[in-house]
Formats: sequence, structure tokens, C-alpha cells
Amino acid sequence: MKLGVHVGYWGLGMGSADQLQVVREAERLGYHSAWTAEAYGSDAATVLAWLAAQTSTIRLGSAIFQMPGRTPAMAAMTAATIDQLSEGRMVLGIGSSGPQVAEGWHGQRFARQLRRTREYVAVVRIALARERVSFAGETIQLPLPDGPGKALKLTIAPVQERIPIYLAAIGPNNTRLAGEIADGWIPTFFSPEHISELRTLLEQGAARAGRSLDGFEIAPMVNAFVSEDLELARNAMRPGVALYVGGMGSREQNFYNQLVQRYGFEQAAREIQDLYLAGKREQACAAIPDELIDLISLCGPRDVVRDRLAAFREAGVGTLMVAPMAVSSEGRIAQLRSIAELAA
Repeated sequence: MKLGVHVGYWGLGMGSADQLQVVREAERLGYHSAWTAEAYGSDAATVLAWLAAQTSTIRLGSAIFQMPGRTPAMAAMTAATIDQLSEGRMVLGIGSSGPQVAEGWHGQRFARQLRRTREYVAVVRIALARERVSFAGETIQLPLPDGPGKALKLTIAPVQERIPIYLAAIGPNNTRLAGEIADGWIPTFFSPEHISELRTLLEQGAARAGRSLDGFEIAPMVNAFVSEDLELARNAMRPGVALYVGGMGSREQNFYNQLVQRYGFEQAAREIQDLYLAGKREQACAAIPDELIDLISLCGPRDVVRDRLAAFREAGVGTLMVAPMAVSSEGRIAQLRSIAELAA
């Protein structure tokens, strides 16, 4: 199991200087990859390009590029550009985001997501292969019919013969789709204890494409805080879990809340959401069961975290994106060092 570091986006504790310091130390420690994110502030691509100029060996991944924020051609252009700037270190993680961001920020309807994702990935692959992009799908048509557009091809070549494309997914249908069309899968709030049903979904998708999962990468992002004070470590996890389970999406369309319910925390998920949407964030944090935090985090004393790392490894995780939850760069680096030691 390879280790990655997930530095998120600005505004969640890390600014640009913090990200650079953490990624450079991760590279020194032998971490395999560094991953950036985006919501509606700092974008992932610019930060990756900036990191590419100041690192030399660590792979650089988007976790994720928002599909509604870029046409598939633009995603291919960006990935190819970063691949050149980094001399072949780019990993392209994409995802559909959610309806509030897609429709409220990007002005794109959040509809037909399975079909849209399938066609989006197909166009990205055509473009990165430097073929002329001519595509007649249900959600994407290139060139547009009855107009002056012509089928174009990417004028620059990626360094890698094939830039890997990872798909962020947490719902059952999207997880199947990842197994069918992607090179890897980026789950959030991944539980190793639920790998049997999750892997079944991936295998069902792979079977639809007539392929196996050999070489397919499971690459979850996991929040981490190693401390002999278990309560302190769990409390470091609570704000992030509350944000996603309680407020990342509407009451009807919160995919993280639905995931937690599928893990068996139906009542807790509803309570967390009710409290968070009512503005009672501290109470929402307090309502998160310790068992849920332990299930989806690297959290607590060293022996506990070592066992959890083993559980992720045994679940078939290929790359574990570690998000250190300390409040300072020094604290985050200390967390990265601890995880590297415990994973050795």
C-alpha cells in the first residue's frame, strides 16, 4: 500500500505555504503522491502546477477536478499541461461534485450523472490520446452539429503514454461505473470493514466492460490524527465529519449522509444533519458516534492506527491519501512522519 498526502484546498486550515511545506516533507519521507482538491475557492489545477515546479519525484493527483467546472477537453488540456510540467507525474482524478456546487456555482444542471460521467471520461481519453475529438453522445456532442465547429486534436503530448483517470464515487451506481471505465476509484469515508460489498460493486462494473480489476487502484482519502489521547484525536475528526454528513448537500441530496446510513448509522446520520442544518454545529459534532469516527479515520494511539493501516492494506487499498488533521504545518508534518513510521 502506497501513501499519499491530501492537502485539500485553501480555507480548510492550509494555505499555499502550508501545502508546499507539507508536500515537500511528504516527498522527503517517501510518500508516493500528493493530492489537491477544490470546492468554490482555490482550484486544484493551479496548485498542482505550482507544486510540480517545486517537487521532483512525488506524483501529483487531483482529488478531484470538478466535472461541471471544466469541459472534458479542458480537463484533458489541463492534465496534459501538468503532466508536461511535472515530467510525467500527473494522476487525473475527476468527479461530478454535488448539485449545490454544480448548479449554484458552475451553472450546470446536475442531471443524468452516470451518462454524463461515462461520456466525459470517454472524451477525455480521446483527447489525451491525441485523436481528433468527434463524439456523438447523449450529453456531449463534439463538434456541435450545424455549426462552424470542427473536430480538433490536442496539440501537446502528455509525457505519460496513458495518464491514469480515477473516478470519485460513493454511491453504488457510480462505484460500479468506476470499476467499468476508470483506472482507479477515490472513495470518501471509506470503511475497510465494508470492502466486500464495495468490491462487489467494482467487480460488477468491471464485468460490464469485460475486464478484471488487475491494476485497478483503490485510493481513499482518510483523515488522520495520531495521539495517545484518543478523545483528542476523535475530536479532531468531528468538524470534518459533521460538515460532510450534516451540510455537504441539501437534506434530500447529501451523498455522504446516505453513505453513513448504509454503514448502519441511520439515526445518527439524521441527527447530525438536523443539527447541522439548524446551525447547531457543535451539537452536530457531539452527535457523531465514536464508532463511526473509528471506522473511517486513522485516529488514536499508535497501536490503534497501526492496526487500522493494516485493515486498509488488507482491504486492497493501493494508495491511501492521508489528510493530517493537525492545526499547524509542524503538527501536520509530525502526523505524516508518524503515519510513515506506522505503515512501514
